Amino acid sequence: MRSPVVHSLALLLPLSLAPGALFPADATAQTASERAVAAASGLEFRELGPAIMGGRVSDLAVVESDPRIFYVGLGAGGVWKTMNDGMTWDPVFDDQPTSSVGAVSVAPSNPNHVWVGTGEPANRQSSPWGVGVFKSTDAGGTWTHVGLDDTRHISRIKIDPRDPDVVYVGAVGHLWGPNEERGLFKTTDGGETWENILYIDEHTGIIDLVMDHNDPNTLFAAMYQRQRTGFGFAAGGGGSGLWRTTDGGESWTRLEAGLPEGELGRIGLDIYRRDGNLVYAIVEAHEGQGVYRSTDRGETWEFMSDRNPRPMYFSLIRIDPNNPERIYLGGVQSSASDDGGRTWWPGNATDQIHSDHHALWINPDDSNHLINGNDGGLAFSRDGSVNWRSIRNMAIGQFYEIDVDMSDPYNVCGGLQDNGNWCAPHRTQSTWGVRNREWTHMWFGDGFHNHSDPEDPNIMFSESQGGNMARIDVATREGQSIRPVPRPTGAEAEDEEPRRYRFNWDSPFAISRHDGATIYLGGNHLFRSRDRGRNWEEASPDLTKQIDRDTLEIMGRVVTDETLSDNDGIASYGNITAFAESKHSPDALYVGTDDGNLQVTLDGGATWTNVIDRVAGVPPRTYVSRLETSHAADGRVYVTFDGHRNDDYAPYAYVSEDHGASWRRITAGLPDGWSVNVIREHPRNPSLLFLGNEIGIYMSIDRGASWARMVNNLPVAAVDDIAIHPRENDLVVGTHGRSIWILDDITPLEEMSADVFASDFRLFGARRGTMWSMGMDWPFQPATFIAPNPPAGIPMRYYVGDGVDASGASLEVLDGDAVLRTMEVGGEAGVNEVLWDFRVDPAFDAGGGGGGFSRGPPPGAGPRVLPGTYTVRLTVGDESQTTDVSVRLDPRREASRAALVARQDAMLRAHALAGPTRDARQRIGAMNDRLAEIRALVHDAGMEDADRERIEAMAEEISGQLEEVGDDLGDVAGGSGISQLEGWSGEPTADQMYRIDRAWEALPPLAERINALLARRMPRLEALLGDLGVMPDLGDPIRIPPRR
Repeated sequence: MRSPVVHSLALLLPLSLAPGALFPADATAQTASERAVAAASGLEFRELGPAIMGGRVSDLAVVESDPRIFYVGLGAGGVWKTMNDGMTWDPVFDDQPTSSVGAVSVAPSNPNHVWVGTGEPANRQSSPWGVGVFKSTDAGGTWTHVGLDDTRHISRIKIDPRDPDVVYVGAVGHLWGPNEERGLFKTTDGGETWENILYIDEHTGIIDLVMDHNDPNTLFAAMYQRQRTGFGFAAGGGGSGLWRTTDGGESWTRLEAGLPEGELGRIGLDIYRRDGNLVYAIVEAHEGQGVYRSTDRGETWEFMSDRNPRPMYFSLIRIDPNNPERIYLGGVQSSASDDGGRTWWPGNATDQIHSDHHALWINPDDSNHLINGNDGGLAFSRDGSVNWRSIRNMAIGQFYEIDVDMSDPYNVCGGLQDNGNWCAPHRTQSTWGVRNREWTHMWFGDGFHNHSDPEDPNIMFSESQGGNMARIDVATREGQSIRPVPRPTGAEAEDEEPRRYRFNWDSPFAISRHDGATIYLGGNHLFRSRDRGRNWEEASPDLTKQIDRDTLEIMGRVVTDETLSDNDGIASYGNITAFAESKHSPDALYVGTDDGNLQVTLDGGATWTNVIDRVAGVPPRTYVSRLETSHAADGRVYVTFDGHRNDDYAPYAYVSEDHGASWRRITAGLPDGWSVNVIREHPRNPSLLFLGNEIGIYMSIDRGASWARMVNNLPVAAVDDIAIHPRENDLVVGTHGRSIWILDDITPLEEMSADVFASDFRLFGARRGTMWSMGMDWPFQPATFIAPNPPAGIPMRYYVGDGVDASGASLEVLDGDAVLRTMEVGGEAGVNEVLWDFRVDPAFDAGGGGGGFSRGPPPGAGPRVLPGTYTVRLTVGDESQTTDVSVRLDPRREASRAALVARQDAMLRAHALAGPTRDARQRIGAMNDRLAEIRALVHDAGMEDADRERIEAMAEEISGQLEEVGDDLGDVAGGSGISQLEGWSGEPTADQMYRIDRAWEALPPLAERINALLARRMPRLEALLGDLGVMPDLGDPIRIPPRR
């Protein structure tokens, strides 16, 4: 069972993952897209979330000496660490080459040593893959890739508690095909070299591994033979079984006595912490599957019960570390037993939290303390699984599809793995941003497409797995199922089975851009409804290859009812997976299928042509992942293929200019090893394309001639869908594992070109700015995820060429010839950004924000401008460029122009006094500080009593005058700011105007009193000090501007 293969560290890092692979070292060798991505690397995506629901958890690793510290390995969301029992989180794996994690482990002897095995072992049709093993020696601060790249899916990592460099890695191996690098690997030098110490064959790998806590040389390994394909799944065979070593892997014994006879499937394991003789297994088999117990280190096994929920997906069993009779099982529902697995608690042991339980940690020092990992994220129990608290502050949603509507502000909707369909505004009127409570649940199941009716935004079409469509009234929450149901044709024989439609896990759905009442849904036929789903028609014949999947082999044999976990997760084969309607004609439709067909009709479905043979280089039966028709050219259409279901990880992306008659491959710059999920064309610039694969988003500015990965601040994550808002020009990215991210206003990317690169500098255009009315919400929200709103204002972006000195650059906002705002901006090579917050020049530079809970304008900020069009001028050196920007009022507010002008005039009058008011406060403060210094000087100087008393008396007199002036200033200061006026888009109240008038009347005499103290009283006091002190500069006299 031992493989002689030893892997050297020098061979560990594949070329596609090596540093520098993203961009050539020589800038002159960069493609246009690489230059564009590098130039725009400073633009930051905004994480929208949500965190109200999570994603699939693969594994947990807790620092047992301090259980507040633990790591969470996510099937598609990387590794997250908490130092405070889940109050806050740090995603510590974001810059690694994959986000799919199967195993995470902390060394018992040194918790700074953390090991991660990538590629989740859940065996699902949606399971992403990994690139081997990573190690950290600084508690997740940095990572080193230490090999086993081709394992693809790693199930368990066990670290010898005596030596953190002795590590066992269980690799279940490729999910979608055979490979050699699977089984159990061991390193004794911290990952420098590896030895395969347990290997069966190219279809079989380790699915579970446990180590005796008291004898680390004893390990139990569960071998699992399985393979998934695009058409089905099969488990079981001669490879599956249970093995034990008592000498650290030098020799192995297969354990069979008492276990089911015949082929076995997946096996889950646990070993009792206090006694290594007690081992539990949950075994998949044709006969006798269920829970087994051994009390003699696996020599013999006793059947306890037949409970074994969906073994392909779960097979999780855990023993309470302090009570050998308390057993937990994972599953859609969680099970608990108090008699060693003979009987089980009635119902669900975790009925208060999300279903589908994959990971469980039980505190060895307190069995009431449990951490559960499921398809919805994490949950904690402190009373032994009686009550649970779910974690809602990790944005780890696994989105399949996203969409945006035309509301103002617009909504983002999406469907998630096992978490239904949700919608939320991309921004809120709360100063805090977008919180969990802003998300609305639309539909249940595994979520996919969500599209708002373009003619009635209250109607939402929402889809769950298998083409289960619903039409939902958002206001009333009513929903109506509208999935097509086949009708008898009348030609069926009596013994013929009734017709059945076939739908994919992710069935494409679309609303026609030419007729809002017409909708499309893909099954094995393309279905069309012209009345929003009330009635359906077959707009095509069966467009698939119509292969009987029962004739196709997996691991050398066909799948039958006798196959373990037969076709689990694949309800049918031969169905539509991609659809696009021409943006120029309702008659041009394009369809792609899971079995590799690419069909085109140019007459509304009357006739169809399969053009897959015209797409060179795509292997047979390759899944069509996306179709995208061009906004600009009638015959232009893009298609992407995802070959990973055939164990093919090459990128496939093509474009046709003639309705699919011919195709050209457009993959230059895309890395091997990561299949393509989606492609999108910018609605205004057809040369600007975006593409999502399993590690991120790529951009092309030359219509696919070259691609480059957008790193920016995005974590490595699978990008399953992309949307570009046609009005706001936002790039919305749906990730499978890290929720949704938005790059606000991609005008710089839209305008990026060779002309830009050839210029010294370029001021880009900007989208319309909206002065949203914002409110302050309750500020006390600990342990809560909050997505920030877009910045309040118009982000102005400009490009600075290499070697150009932009240190003295300025940005001005003009209304006609009048300069309203001037900002010194500077700038480095690439795309720079400065925010114009709609305001005129400030009264003074306060720095920072408004402070406290207000999150309002900083002190001294100028009033916002009136709605209208303004000119922005960028000056670099002696040259200037301009662009016009539009500003509007919050569309939810109605105010006449006269009312807005009246408010603007009032704010300008108040604003004119903001500077003098601030100066008055500063002068009072400076004089009070100096008086305190003088009192200290005379106290320590040892002068005559009479002289000291005279100085102290004068200081006390001045202090009293300052107190009186300060009180008077406080009474009128409210009339010298804009905050109260800005809170309402309409005419000021009479009281507000009175306060402004009162400030104009009261401030000048107050300024005179302060100036008198500065000019006369303070110098006289200083003169009495003689040589004791030197009078500091207390500030210039206060000047009051002319009254408006």
